[in-house]
Amino acid sequence: MSMILSASVVRVRDGLPLSASTDYDQSTGMQECRKYFKMLSKKLSQLPDRCTLKTGQYNINFISSLGVSYMMLCTENYPNVLAFCFLDELQKEFITTYNMMKTNTAVRPYCFIEFDNFIQRTKQRYNNTRSLSTKMNLADMQTEIKLRPPYQISVSELGSTNGFAHLSATEYKGTGKISAAPHQRLEPVTLPGIVSFVLSLLCGALNLIRGFHAIESLLQNEGEDFSYVIAFFLGTAACLYQCYLFVYYTGWRNAKSFLTFGLICLCNMYLYELRNLWQLFFHVTVGAFSTLQIRLRQPQGKSPDYNV
Repeated sequence: MSMILSASVVRVRDGLPLSASTDYDQSTGMQECRKYFKMLSKKLSQLPDRCTLKTGQYNINFISSLGVSYMMLCTENYPNVLAFCFLDELQKEFITTYNMMKTNTAVRPYCFIEFDNFIQRTKQRYNNTRSLSTKMNLADMQTEIKLRPPYQISVSELGSTNGFAHLSATEYKGTGKISAAPHQRLEPVTLPGIVSFVLSLLCGALNLIRGFHAIESLLQNEGEDFSYVIAFFLGTAACLYQCYLFVYYTGWRNAKSFLTFGLICLCNMYLYELRNLWQLFFHVTVGAFSTLQIRLRQPQGKSPDYNV
């Protein structure tokens, strides 16, 4: 019988499960598919926004948008057009129900488990195709899938030691080349993010001005310590690099932001004699705030345009 068996909602950046349907099938095939779900969850940030994995008598389909992925398991003969309409409906309801901040800051698995009620209702509707609303424009979905078919993931790719790293340079029909990580778009800028960006620029400018003053003092007094000049300019570079990390996506972005914050702290510790406590507190606090905003602004999933 052609049907949808289970579905789940997963955060793209780290594979954290946010919600899932409650399934009771403990067959060997289902257990194997759950393993594939977990393996795919860890690779979502490296995959296109629409994919299909064929696993014998089952298919796993998923779409990703705005940092969240919607995954479903169905029998191999379940129509693709209905599968992606189902996922699109989950996406629209989830985005309407939960704001982006909640999904970005969630720390425990299945913290939106109440969304399972909607998943179950929608799954029942799609498993009974006669009851589906006639308002759904399946023709548009069929055209969309024909023009831009989902990327077909093979089981051998899923089990490779290098994961999906090679997909960054792979071209699949309808989308051109998949963007490499450094060119990946980030989520929209928030007001706290703008504030942190401006404050980081301000701290960088203050460090730069003090650095030039330190050079003038060094030229006038030979006894001045040149290491203060280095500390000021390193502080400037660290602040500007935080601005860069906030605006652009790079590999190891979070780790770089923490290292940059550590450099800001070290520079201010060294400049302890030249700054009062309020100045030190301001520079360190701005550095910490900018690091937090870099951490919160994650890569943005491509928003599928299904027109349904």
